[in-house]
Amino acid sequence: PGSGSDSAAMQTMAVRDGNGYRLNGTKRYITNSPSAKIGLIMARTSKEALAKNAHVSAFIVDMTTPGITIGKPDKKMGQSGAHIADVIMEDVHIPGSALVGGEEGRGFQIAMQSLDNGRLSVAGMGVGMGRRALDTAIRYATERKAFGEPIANFQLIQAMLADSEAELYAAECMIADACARADRGENIQRKAAAAKLFSSEACGRVVDRCVQVFGGAGYLAEYPAERFFRDARILRIYEGTSQIMQLQIAKSLLREFASEGAVW
Repeated sequence: PGSGSDSAAMQTMAVRDGNGYRLNGTKRYITNSPSAKIGLIMARTSKEALAKNAHVSAFIVDMTTPGITIGKPDKKMGQSGAHIADVIMEDVHIPGSALVGGEEGRGFQIAMQSLDNGRLSVAGMGVGMGRRALDTAIRYATERKAFGEPIANFQLIQAMLADSEAELYAAECMIADACARADRGENIQRKAAAAKLFSSEACGRVVDRCVQVFGGAGYLAEYPAERFFRDARILRIYEGTSQIMQLQIAKSLLREFASEGAVW
């Protein structure tokens, strides 16, 4: 449960037991775990000190299997509709057929393949949240009056709206490009990370501007701006934090540079 972004620190084990496996370990902050019927569980299938991320395998598990306990749902800052809780596994017996791909040690590869799509999904969420926040800010700015006229007439308000539109449009273009590359069968790991990084960070700025346009009203639970602010914050954390995205993008760039044998 303490590994977080460090997937190499995974402690959950899947030990061979006859024709199946026994799972032991705890997974933390699992979205929708209180209502899930099926889970994709990543676990180590060897205790040997091998290469980083070696012997991580993926299993499809019936969440009603004896030995699985779902913890108490955590109280969160936002995203109230998506409950999260710990998944505790104690001597959970699963059949050998639960192993994804029919081969041990492919879990990390499987996770990385799905992670690209997951990151693009989070990037899309950032655009969606940002669009809703911008639309709400525009409507409020045209209705709210100060100094005898709508605040939408003031250039500093207009600047915030314009910056939000520019950033959301850029995020949309990045997502569209990454998706098109994926459709062509290209490796989009770096593009997906870049789109997720930019979109989630941009969304944070857009919802912050929305609160600012609302002024004091933006700080009240009575208005939607404060909920946008809370809901958007998680986008910079799940499916890889912004800092992990930066590291992966930089490493990819440097590997590419080294492989091309570029000369300064």
